[in-house]
Amino acid sequence: MEKIEFKTDITWRSVALRVALVLGTVAIIVWFMPRDNKFNFKMEVDKVWLYNDLNAQFDFPVYKTDSLVQAERDEVLNDFAPYYVYRNDVAARQEKQLTNHLNKNFHGFGRHFQQVMINSLHAVYAMGIVDTKEPLNHSSDSSQMLRRIDDKDVTMVSALQVMTPREAYERILQASELGVYRDILKEIDLNNFLEPNLTYDEDRTESARLDLLNSIPLAIGVVQSGQKIVSQGEVVTEQTYQILASYKKEIDRRYETDSAFNLMVIGEALYVLLLITLFIIYLSLYRKEFFEKMRYVGMLFSLVIIATLMASLLVGHSLLHVYILPFAIVPIFVRVFMDSRTAIVTLLTVVLICASILQKPLEFIAVEMVAGLVAVYSLRELSSRSQLFWTAILTTMVAMFTNLAVFMIRHNDFTQIDDNEYVYLAICGIIIFCSYPMLYLFEKFFGFISDITLIELSDMNKDLLRRMSEVAPGTFQHSIQVGNLAAEIARKIGGNPQLVRTGALYHDIGKMQNSIYFTENQSGGINPHDGLTYIESAQIIISHVTEGLKLADKYGLPVQIRDLIATHHGQGKAKYFYIKYKNEFPDQPVDDLLFTYPGPNPFTKEQAILMMADAVEAASRSLPDYTEQSIRQLVHKLIDTMVEDGFFHECPITFRDIEYAKTVLIEKLKTIYHTRISYPEMNSAGSVN
Repeated sequence: MEKIEFKTDITWRSVALRVALVLGTVAIIVWFMPRDNKFNFKMEVDKVWLYNDLNAQFDFPVYKTDSLVQAERDEVLNDFAPYYVYRNDVAARQEKQLTNHLNKNFHGFGRHFQQVMINSLHAVYAMGIVDTKEPLNHSSDSSQMLRRIDDKDVTMVSALQVMTPREAYERILQASELGVYRDILKEIDLNNFLEPNLTYDEDRTESARLDLLNSIPLAIGVVQSGQKIVSQGEVVTEQTYQILASYKKEIDRRYETDSAFNLMVIGEALYVLLLITLFIIYLSLYRKEFFEKMRYVGMLFSLVIIATLMASLLVGHSLLHVYILPFAIVPIFVRVFMDSRTAIVTLLTVVLICASILQKPLEFIAVEMVAGLVAVYSLRELSSRSQLFWTAILTTMVAMFTNLAVFMIRHNDFTQIDDNEYVYLAICGIIIFCSYPMLYLFEKFFGFISDITLIELSDMNKDLLRRMSEVAPGTFQHSIQVGNLAAEIARKIGGNPQLVRTGALYHDIGKMQNSIYFTENQSGGINPHDGLTYIESAQIIISHVTEGLKLADKYGLPVQIRDLIATHHGQGKAKYFYIKYKNEFPDQPVDDLLFTYPGPNPFTKEQAILMMADAVEAASRSLPDYTEQSIRQLVHKLIDTMVEDGFFHECPITFRDIEYAKTVLIEKLKTIYHTRISYPEMNSAGSVN
């Protein structure tokens, strides 16, 4: 049957908010996705390769080890000759200055002395005086050479021949021809005439050095695209290790470029955007009741973000193992506050996003999806904490079994099994069991209410319910009966039985403020309304809704319970006093608002159920006789009037649901008010009359 029309909260503003939420979620997830996870296999020489067969995705060179490359470089540099520029003018200039100096100051020592001095100076300049020997000190080889650039000619010269100015000075002093003139030499400051004529050419030397180093081949072979690098179960040899290291180096090099990095980020963004978009489309098409409420959408996206960020941080920093993360908590939370199908779709979205950052995505998807499905199936409703314990046990066992099954498919040797994975899965199970405080935080932060909370609120020893049983015992009994009726209807038409039962217990708590003014709490035939006007009486009756909301706020009742209190009369009228007033004053205008409840009308299925159960249960007490016909007429009359008055226009309840609700109410009232047979009495003679 057609569903009764109800208003929607979706506006352009809310659509824009959801679009922003999708884009923000994608941005956060992509931002934190690890960028160095393209090759994070664990490699060790003489250890078994535990991963799948690895094939080259592209051609790449097999690089030499760093130690081998360094050894070859050292060997080449031992024979390297740096460049020095020879300046011819320096020797001629200094010889001329020395000649002038000797003629002026040492003319008396004769022509022979002067010639020996000039020849000695000429000899050291001919060998070469360098400005620095630093480039020549890196080698201990006595055969070290240098390249002397004389105009355009380049000649090789032994490094042993060239001297620094100090060494040239000492060589002149030690010349045998000047032995007899040693005392005179001390008076001549030869340092003034020793100037480097070989200048180190750093630019040309470094260019030649780099050319020489670059000429050393860094690779010893090439691996072709598609070629198998290592097989699963194979022992990693030194050669295989070097190939793996070369493969990793090449991958890192490729992803260092801006274009490759940008392409990778764009791909990740498109992938995450696709999954998140499909997720939001599912909500908009198949779960409108969740899609239209931002607290539901906010909780779902919070779970997706938290789960994926934790996986990204764990993988990005190489911490522990991804199996330690309790992904099954995601469907558990969604199942508790929403439904099974949404729980499974949310889990699938999270697992597929996280799988994109792992090296073994298929194993991860298999283990986490099976574990999540078991969590959903085993936790149809969370009515006690022990259920969470058994869910954690089952989820852990199935996850371990699935991991073992996948291992057996891909391996044929149990010696290759990784025991740590099962330890992490066991720890994950413990975390799931201890997740109840987190469930409580989500419940309070997003304004949800779990069955455990509802059961706790239903405890008759709660202060508010205990007070009502003492102050308004008739109302208390009425509330219990309404709860029983409403819960049966909810089970029949797909509502939340525990929510509507708990809401029924609290829906009339406002009557405690003026309990004597309500019929079910009156005794002895005294009616306090006799001394009041119809308007005053109506206002007192209506006030039990507002007084109930005040008490709900005071005792911190969840918003769902407050909504049930506010809507159980909707925007209906206190009809008894309204009709009385209209009949007694037919010619006087009446302000309908004085006799109207503040509302609003029901906007959830549970609120509609409570309205029907409350009205029928209260009215049934006034029936003169309890026959099937009278009960049926009462139920149909009350509920049909509610439908005609438009109380359910904003409520997602169908005509079929309403018909089922009528049937349940009729059958339950027939059971409650069934007629008992009269028991016979014993006569004086001992025979039965």
